[in-house]
Amino acid sequence: MNVLIACEESQRVCKAFLEKGHNAYSCDLEKSGGGLKDRHILMDALMVINGGVVRLENGKKIEIPKWDLIIAHPPCTYLTNSATRHHSLKRTPVNWIDGRTLSRVQAIDFFMRFVYANCDKIAIENPVGVMSTIYRQPDQIIHPYQFAESVDDAENYVTKATCLWLKGLDALRTNDLEKPNNKEKYGQSPLGKTYSWAMITTNDPRTRSKTFPGIAKAMAEQWG
Repeated sequence: MNVLIACEESQRVCKAFLEKGHNAYSCDLEKSGGGLKDRHILMDALMVINGGVVRLENGKKIEIPKWDLIIAHPPCTYLTNSATRHHSLKRTPVNWIDGRTLSRVQAIDFFMRFVYANCDKIAIENPVGVMSTIYRQPDQIIHPYQFAESVDDAENYVTKATCLWLKGLDALRTNDLEKPNNKEKYGQSPLGKTYSWAMITTNDPRTRSKTFPGIAKAMAEQWG
């Protein structure tokens, strides 16, 4: 299949599909972090979602008549529930709210462009946020631990809610592992708030936004 992984710099999902023999490409305005320049489209994803001539990071141009599968990771900075507090006058000056509201509208429009892309199979990933009410409820909410090999799989056995909006695809099959006990794993703050993976990991948004290996593998195995 011709597979587009939109808004992916890490190439984790792209590599998982390549390992299964698919003609997969990541796409982002950032250069590839996975080292496969010949598999990274260095363009605005909206310019390539309907196929056509695309420019790779290595300088070459190729033509993709049409994508058979699109997996999109639209930026979530202005779409998460946690970002909503910045739209309240209780916390944010009105002149800041105007700018953030415009950015949220643009982020919503970007998200919806993938919804209406000319492709039979589409998956759009985002954290829990405003698209559940502005667009519709997601088809599935997953956590990395549901794709871990065991409770000893430190890289995947964590909680991090991720919503999936699907078109022409089945929900991902998950394992039967119990949900990690974050209080035992990470402890609590002085105010009694239980820490989670997202709270104790690096503050680098690029690192935190990478698709977990277990989820990437499941996407390639089940949707490929």
